[in-house]
Amino acid sequence: MTVMPRPSILSVEPYVGGESKVPGVNRIIKLSSNEGAFGPPPSAIEAIAAGAREAHRYPDGGAAALREAIGARFGLDPARIVCGNGSDELLAMLILAYGGEGTELIMSAHGFMMYEITGRWAGCQVIKVPEKNLTADVDGLLAAVGPRTRLMFLANPNNPTGSILAQSEVERLRRELRQDVLLVLDSAYAEYVTRPDYDPGQKLVDATPNTVMTRTFSKIFGLGGMRLGWAYAPAAIIDILGRVRGPFNVNAAAMAAGIAALAEPGWIEKSIAHNTEWRGKVAAAAEGLGLKVWPSEGNFLLVDFGDAARAKAADAHFRARGLIVRAMGGYGLPQCLRITIGAAEECQMVIDALTDFTRG
Repeated sequence: MTVMPRPSILSVEPYVGGESKVPGVNRIIKLSSNEGAFGPPPSAIEAIAAGAREAHRYPDGGAAALREAIGARFGLDPARIVCGNGSDELLAMLILAYGGEGTELIMSAHGFMMYEITGRWAGCQVIKVPEKNLTADVDGLLAAVGPRTRLMFLANPNNPTGSILAQSEVERLRRELRQDVLLVLDSAYAEYVTRPDYDPGQKLVDATPNTVMTRTFSKIFGLGGMRLGWAYAPAAIIDILGRVRGPFNVNAAAMAAGIAALAEPGWIEKSIAHNTEWRGKVAAAAEGLGLKVWPSEGNFLLVDFGDAARAKAADAHFRARGLIVRAMGGYGLPQCLRITIGAAEECQMVIDALTDFTRG
């Protein structure tokens, strides 16, 4: 007799990250994973190197210094912050703690794939709600709520579409959502948003007992390889997360890098300015070539080539030039490619490749 996992595990399709290599190509420009355009801040690199001398020591299990630094940077109570091995770990802890067999998890149709993967792992029934113009539909999300619903996930801005819900709509979602349903606002791309009405979630966390905001150091802070994320939540939910997380779930080097990155002078401002400028330039160039570009508030663009065959051909054209972008078939958008906003030279290479492809 073979040892078997829970049946729901067999329905999980493993997550496939953005590619990093192209056979036969020497210089690779990776624009498939929405990593920060400038790499890690210099002070974070120094902190990682310095931490190597203490690698034999266990880290602070409570991440106290990091939570204090996050709280100071964003004006939050450190006691209501929990840190994780990437925000993915925190999302998983929330699903396992509040979901499980016999419950439902609701997400938008093109929401971040890890919600569905982890939901199925936990045994939840995952309900994916159709979107309007690749933007989460608040009325549809609310209509999908049933007696067994316990969790709802909303990425705002959303990956991979780049779309964003107005603050008034996010507030309406929470207001009309049943009180025993936990609303998780995944704000991985919050720092890139320039809309004046945007709040990444802290206002709703402060105003309600059933909302959580998750954030990451993997994007604007350039620390994807260190795996560092955090959540801001009501005290009762922080207590639950403290019960289920591993005792040393964040490594010492990641914590030191995170503290340093938060204090790097002008880093966020420089990154926002660059992203806003080049996101606009790449979008304008693509649209000028007759391609549809979906509005984005993140550090990436979703470019629509009209059909799957043309998107596949464009992907091959990029790869031949050493440019790796993200095919979107796994998200149900085979006609699209998602392109990270990289450094200025990399963005110009994208524009040149799109020009050659559409005019070739």
